Amino acid sequence: MAGNLVMSSHCSFFLILFFLLVCASFTATSAQWVWPKPRTLSWPSPLATILSPHFTISSPSHHHLSPAVNRYRLQILTEFHRPLVPPRVNLSNSSPPLQTLTIAVKDLAAPLQHSVDESYTLVIPTASSTANLTAETVWGAMRGLETFSQLVWGSKPLLVPVGLHVWDSPLFEHRGILLDTSRNYYPVDDILRTIKAMSANKLNVFHWHITDSHSFPLMLPSEPDLAAKGSYGNEMLYSPADVATIVRFGLEHGVRVLPEIDSPAHTGSWAEAYPDIVSCANMFWWPAESEWADRLASEPGTGQLNPLNPNTYHVLKNVIGDVVALFPEPFYHAGGDEIIPGCWKADPAIQSFLSENGTLSQLLEKFVNSTFPYIVSLNRTVVYWEDILLDADVKVDPSFLPPEHTILQTWNNGPNNTKLIVSSGYRAIVSSSEFYYLDCGHGGFVGNDSQYDPPPTSGNSGNGGSWCEPFKTWQTIYNYDIAYGLTPAETKLVLGGEVALWSEQADPAILDVRIWPRASAMAETLWSGNRDESGKKRYAEAMDRLNEWRHRMVNKGIRAEPLQPLWCIKNPGMCNTVHPFD
Repeated sequence: MAGNLVMSSHCSFFLILFFLLVCASFTATSAQWVWPKPRTLSWPSPLATILSPHFTISSPSHHHLSPAVNRYRLQILTEFHRPLVPPRVNLSNSSPPLQTLTIAVKDLAAPLQHSVDESYTLVIPTASSTANLTAETVWGAMRGLETFSQLVWGSKPLLVPVGLHVWDSPLFEHRGILLDTSRNYYPVDDILRTIKAMSANKLNVFHWHITDSHSFPLMLPSEPDLAAKGSYGNEMLYSPADVATIVRFGLEHGVRVLPEIDSPAHTGSWAEAYPDIVSCANMFWWPAESEWADRLASEPGTGQLNPLNPNTYHVLKNVIGDVVALFPEPFYHAGGDEIIPGCWKADPAIQSFLSENGTLSQLLEKFVNSTFPYIVSLNRTVVYWEDILLDADVKVDPSFLPPEHTILQTWNNGPNNTKLIVSSGYRAIVSSSEFYYLDCGHGGFVGNDSQYDPPPTSGNSGNGGSWCEPFKTWQTIYNYDIAYGLTPAETKLVLGGEVALWSEQADPAILDVRIWPRASAMAETLWSGNRDESGKKRYAEAMDRLNEWRHRMVNKGIRAEPLQPLWCIKNPGMCNTVHPFD
């Protein structure tokens, strides 16, 4: 009986091989599906074999890697990915079914932090039932697991390439998404789903812009009134347990969680608990009959911490201490952007300071000098928005911000501000709004706006964009070179980049659509670049791959927006333009 079962099993295997060989009428190769594209992938003969239904993953025990291994094994065996354009591949008649993926990690103790080694090597041989994944760290092993999972397709049977070799490592070490949870609240499940999708795209930093003038949703043990009075309500809070869940989930997906507590501007919500430390809180943002230069905020929602009030630092140091305790991430984002002169000038105490020949920049320097050393003393590197050094009106002298403890995040003037930062010796994270702001192009959110009521014959529909219009297409994001115009030495100071979703006009209903698959475009450019081996931009061939990847993300439960009609995907190249535009 046993012999008959073995014979039956062998016959079934070869019948499946014969059927798949006969039915191969395909136009793509499965290795092209991997997103982001690996740095090097060699697959000289497009051959595949069956993935055993009893497929296993052998790996060292590790408190973050082991959950990832279990998750990926289940995903590989149950995803049943059916490509929109089936691959052109032959079934190997000499390869046994793939039974095992063996993982070897050199350094199991390396923590998830900036500059950790994420490289990996993946080998799926032709004549063995075992594939091998080797990595320097568990975080590189997670990246390799994602690549392996994307190589598997089909249903019954599952198929996987053989004779394949991948060596992979990111070009930039910081690859992130910023999500603003102050202007509109996002439940924990939405954040977890975003982190899961980030991991699938080999993004590794969730920049959590937690607080702003609009709400303070983070519950802090030392300052409970900030959230109790400054949030949108009891159902729109993040507890310490929520933070622990998000941080742990990030670690199990190879994603760092970088907290931002913006100050001294963008702090109107603090005034609900501490009105004495916030200037111009709850005032109308742009007083009638005033010039733009005299506004109190750049958008509705006023309030800036008062650097002259000693209680400001008592409260803020409690906040910083609690946030550092909640988040193990070695970077602390302290904000520092959009300090509006009119707000501080509206405060009587600051008016007296200015009347005695004080300056707004001196106020900011007092604030930084009272907070920056404290953050550093907690063993954190401080991240600020570029404004703190580059703002035209209110900025600090560079002597207050030693480059060895400071990172600056760009958001204005594209590569020009990146150049200013790195040429001054500072490390940079690039989030140029002209390329990387995902909220742009959906219209302004301010009501009673007459710019949207021009004469019908004027040919002007009132801009219709937003301050950072137009909408940033995936191709705009993909083609942006974040090190453009930099010397090799300056390029080394560019840590990477982040796309940003500010939430004036975003909430859970459209979270996935706003982010994906446009964030995938940045993910590939920061991982393996946007050029082919000859140095030519590869956005043309990326189109078909991104369509396929978007399709796969949707099947994973990520509601990514479509890029083209399905007809274009079914007819690769037919929806391209062949005419160059200058």
